[in-house]
Amino acid sequence: MQKYRKSPNWLLEYRANIHSETGEDGIIKKILEMLPSNDKWCVEFGAWDGQHASNVCNLIQNEGYSAVLIESDKKKFAELQKNYKGKRNVITVNKFVGFEDKDNLDHILKMTPTPLDFDFLSIDIDGNDYHAWKAISKYQPKVVCIEFNPTIPTEVSFVQPANPVINQGASLLPLVELGKAKGYELVSVLPYNAFFVKAGYFTLFGIADNAPATLRTDLDSITYLFSGYDGKIFLRGNLKLPWHNIELRESRVQHLPRFLRKYPPNYGRGDKIMFALLVSPRRLITAAWQRLGRLPPV
Repeated sequence: MQKYRKSPNWLLEYRANIHSETGEDGIIKKILEMLPSNDKWCVEFGAWDGQHASNVCNLIQNEGYSAVLIESDKKKFAELQKNYKGKRNVITVNKFVGFEDKDNLDHILKMTPTPLDFDFLSIDIDGNDYHAWKAISKYQPKVVCIEFNPTIPTEVSFVQPANPVINQGASLLPLVELGKAKGYELVSVLPYNAFFVKAGYFTLFGIADNAPATLRTDLDSITYLFSGYDGKIFLRGNLKLPWHNIELRESRVQHLPRFLRKYPPNYGRGDKIMFALLVSPRRLITAAWQRLGRLPPV
């Protein structure tokens, strides 16, 4: 019988940062220690300079890992090359990782000696992370760390279009569903990153409940929108656009003018007319012209 640990979130106890942002280094180290064997290979795309907020730099510098680091931006790639100059165990690649046969990770890694079931993959491309992971089929990393959009509530399923010029991201839920379809199970969630292991290793972690709502404990980035009976829209939770640092204001998201923010059964005749004009002015105008026996102007 499987022995379950007291808390499904026990991996969070190992959070630690050496180069990572929110504890990834410590959790990655512990997950890899739980596996029955390691080949000491890792891959990261969206690698930037290979050090800042890196999820693999610690593995390279302190755990003896070989790595493939992929960055599409030429300026960042120049820094990446500089930081790993002379490191024979690190392969740097200046390419865009996409979701077509000509540019997906399978296509890029086939030019390298990376094992098909290498230990660890980090995906952080600020948008098409879902589509890039979905496009991988030949390579089957044991552990995957992938970024999700932290502003989206856990129960909401959202995936941006597969378009390299759009940066919207995906919510956690569809990433979990994609992981299951690819043979992976969720084992831990940090503010921006979700960790998956191959399903065959999942029982090693003793997690009785790995539902996204159970493993995701940091909800600080979520903005909640709801309405009162009177039609006023309220904002709660995170009141900023995180990547723009702009304050979100309730006054800017109201759909009804102040004088119509009343419980509808309390509307007077004038309120009803104004509400109808606001909601469907074209329909009302058309009806008026029809009553006059004429067609409305086009």
